[in-house]
Amino acid sequence: MTEGSPRVLTIQDRAALPAGPLQSGHRSLQAGLRERVERQTHHPLGYVEQLYTFADRDRTARAGQHVISISYLGLTREAPADNVEGAWCDWYGYLPWEDHRRGAPPIITTTIAPKLLAWSRRDAQLWARCALNFGLDGQDWNEDLVLQRYELLFEAGLLPEAGAAAPVAGQAMLFDHRRILATAIARLRAKIKYRPVVFELMPPAFTLLQLQRCVEAIAGRLLHKPNFRRLMEQQELVEETGETSTETGGRPAKLFRFRRQVLAERAVAGTKLPLTRA
Repeated sequence: MTEGSPRVLTIQDRAALPAGPLQSGHRSLQAGLRERVERQTHHPLGYVEQLYTFADRDRTARAGQHVISISYLGLTREAPADNVEGAWCDWYGYLPWEDHRRGAPPIITTTIAPKLLAWSRRDAQLWARCALNFGLDGQDWNEDLVLQRYELLFEAGLLPEAGAAAPVAGQAMLFDHRRILATAIARLRAKIKYRPVVFELMPPAFTLLQLQRCVEAIAGRLLHKPNFRRLMEQQELVEETGETSTETGGRPAKLFRFRRQVLAERAVAGTKLPLTRA
């Protein structure tokens, strides 16, 4: 997370996610992942969990090969990529229709909705699916449907990965890497509602506003400030450090830290975030 921007670590001129084959010297899948990412990007990973196995036959351009990829979601604090291979990128540059912190992105009404309407005009059920996923025709926006939206745009032939001649906005990625990214964002958006993984992205000391902005950046929508602070207090996820910060530009703000003992106090500790529009 950098200045309110959720970022993804990429390689190959920002067009791919770190990846590579499992080798005999790797003692486990996760160990192989960590070694591969660190070697490619010179950046160690923090929290890691297995995400999904991608095995569609047409997912790569390698003729005659059926490539299966076991993907992982890894969280870490950003540090400068010290080689030419790794680059940090704002994930909304790849999926711009997902950022609703300032309201619905114009791309939805000006580009995506008309193209989806033209594509589905003869199938009422198909249009209902489009409306549900993109919050059209009075439907509420559901931030968790990241993968469903990407796959719908792919199915409609509106992405360069699907061979679109005039694709909708958003930087393309090689093979199905943008689909993998969409899967990871969906997992993280769902996970921050019941597990305190967001603290893996925070510095050791932070203000409650910084924490709120981090959660909002991941969710792609705003939170109700009083409700958020009340919930942090009720959940006992943070504690004061006794220090303050003047970086906000106003009066000094209290600094907090994550109470890691909460993980031992509760078998399942979650933020239960009030994801409602401010």
